[in-house]
Amino acid sequence: MNGLFSLVPLIVILPFVGVLINAFFGRRLMPRRDGVAPGVIASIFSGAAFVIALLMFIALLGHREGAEVPFLTWINIEGAGLSLNIPWTFRVDTLSSVMMLVVTGVGTLIHIYAIGYMHGDIDEQIAKRGLQGDEALDFKRRRYSRFFTYFNLFLGSMLILVTGNNYLMMFVGWELVGLCSFLLIGFWFDDPTQEAGDASTAKGWLNSNAAKKAFVVNRVGDFGMLIAIFLIFWTFGTLEFDAVFSQAEALGPAAQVALGPLTFSLGAVVTVITLFLLLGATGKSAQIPLFVWLPDAMAGPTPVSALIHAATMVTAGIYMIARSNVLYAMAPVSATVVAIIGAATAFVAATMAVAQYDIKKVLAYSTISQLGFMIAAVGLGGYIAGIFHLATHAFFKALLFLGSGSVIHGMEHGHHAVAHGAEHGEHDHDEHSHPFDPQDMRQMGGLKDRMPVTTWVYIIGALALAGIPPLAGFWSKDEILADASGTNNLVYILLTVAAFFTAFYMARQVFMVFFGKPRTEAAAHAHESPPVMTVPLVILAVLSVIGGAMNLPIEGLHFLGEWLEESILHAHIGQFEPTTALLATALAVIGIVLGWLLYGREPSEEAERDPLMAAGPVFTFLNRRWYWDEAYAAVFVKPYNRFARFLADTIDWRFWHDFVHDSIIYEAFLAWSQILSRPIDLGMIDGAVNGIAEFIGGISQRLRRAQTGYVRNYALAVLLGAVVILGYIVVRFLM
Repeated sequence: MNGLFSLVPLIVILPFVGVLINAFFGRRLMPRRDGVAPGVIASIFSGAAFVIALLMFIALLGHREGAEVPFLTWINIEGAGLSLNIPWTFRVDTLSSVMMLVVTGVGTLIHIYAIGYMHGDIDEQIAKRGLQGDEALDFKRRRYSRFFTYFNLFLGSMLILVTGNNYLMMFVGWELVGLCSFLLIGFWFDDPTQEAGDASTAKGWLNSNAAKKAFVVNRVGDFGMLIAIFLIFWTFGTLEFDAVFSQAEALGPAAQVALGPLTFSLGAVVTVITLFLLLGATGKSAQIPLFVWLPDAMAGPTPVSALIHAATMVTAGIYMIARSNVLYAMAPVSATVVAIIGAATAFVAATMAVAQYDIKKVLAYSTISQLGFMIAAVGLGGYIAGIFHLATHAFFKALLFLGSGSVIHGMEHGHHAVAHGAEHGEHDHDEHSHPFDPQDMRQMGGLKDRMPVTTWVYIIGALALAGIPPLAGFWSKDEILADASGTNNLVYILLTVAAFFTAFYMARQVFMVFFGKPRTEAAAHAHESPPVMTVPLVILAVLSVIGGAMNLPIEGLHFLGEWLEESILHAHIGQFEPTTALLATALAVIGIVLGWLLYGREPSEEAERDPLMAAGPVFTFLNRRWYWDEAYAAVFVKPYNRFARFLADTIDWRFWHDFVHDSIIYEAFLAWSQILSRPIDLGMIDGAVNGIAEFIGGISQRLRRAQTGYVRNYALAVLLGAVVILGYIVVRFLM
């Protein structure tokens, strides 16, 4: 085994060292409010993990077969007819290598960006709370170090997921990223900002509710993962990838397997397993029906959105299905369901993004849609196309999310400048009907002149997402469409329409945010972000331009396809389809032109005006996200809450507490205690004790009369006693 492979445990250990340092010493390492030590430490360990990923890539260049590196034994049970050995072993192959490079590379850029972004974000919270002096310093120390503790934990957790050699270690990472998403989405759970229209509701409640929603929805998907893992172990007697896949290949779908007293064909069992795995993927990778948590995840700071959406959590489902390609090849029904779910999600989410106003929520629905492309690809057997799009999407979606954070950062500074100027009589506050919201695209406009770097890198990201050649998104999206065009017409049509909407909503966003005139004073006074934020944006923009070169559909240049063929047994290298590519590009151009006609040719000067409102109910339907949340609330949330109230009020309180506890148990206890205390305790027990005492007392009263105190009486008693004894002796002698 190549000696470099032995270094792979460091890729997980290093981020967790960063977690420990920041958790225990982060605050002490930040003596001033402008300190950056926790962020630098987290970025250094993230960057070190990226170096390990590069070393694994180098090691694989000479040993494409990869290696498995034992680390420690996690579960080892022998005896009583049971043998269970589950090690923590690292799997280094070409698939895990791609994931390691994406997670650590893009994750490190997001870490560096967050060093600058979180300073401004925390200062905004300090201003909301009115903290000053030592209170402000202590608040910033605690929150800054806490954020980067969670950030390194998130990165390390995802690396556990993609480097394990068995389903259980994958599930450990799977659950850890779920925990980290909960912690980071609800990071500002105590935000005191009052929501418009409801002075009694603080924004922190919405943030904490978003975190809980993500956690609960993902637990539904995790149920599917657990059932699948149980079935895998029950069927194959192991959870290690190689052992499971080799057995499945050797037995074949027609083989009979016994599950308890019943016997099934292996094909049927694998179909059930893969459908439950799909349920897990719909949770983590935000697919129908479990995608509803991802838009609400925008409650977290923008670097969190970028890390979740681009490099870590949401790619877990695609990786898991690609890793399980042998099982899905044996279950064509499951593979078809995967493809249709992905395509439907891509279409539905793209239409939702068209009518949103929050700059981050547009990107959130875009992420759901693009994940649909990836899920559809792996469902069609296009594992290389799915992983290719996963990698390129990480580049341009991280760029777009971090770019949106730069815009939000600039808008907030512009708003503060306006407020500060108003205090000194320099200019008025914003005059518009809506409260200031730095994420509302209706309150932006004209930012290209004030934030030029952010503008141009954002445009690059938008064009890459829209699939404009020769940017990275064109090559990866085209490969998915090419796979779909010759395999499943329904999937192809849904993905093609979704691609058109993608180009349109990104054009709409770019024109609303960066072009025209500023629609608020905050936009007019926005300014460019610092280099610590813009440099990662520039790097990601470069990757968004050249990233497609990793898998060009030209003979000899299909590097990623040839790379992944080593670890994905059922991989196939897609072919370039000129007709498909031209049609997709033409639709993308039409979408951009339509966006320009509606939003760029005559930019809106009013915050309330939107040309799409002319569509009436259709626009409202899309703006309300197909009423998906309302439907879930009606079908699941409200009945659940009513049932919970019924259990709490009727069953627990009225029946159990009032009737069972108070009426039966409590009153029966009182009645029985009355019987025990009066007739039994007082009457019988106390009566007996008192009667004995009275009897002895009466006897003692009589006996005390014999105690006269005169010696002559006692002498007479002794004499009489002696006479009695002598008489008794004489009588006994005579008899």
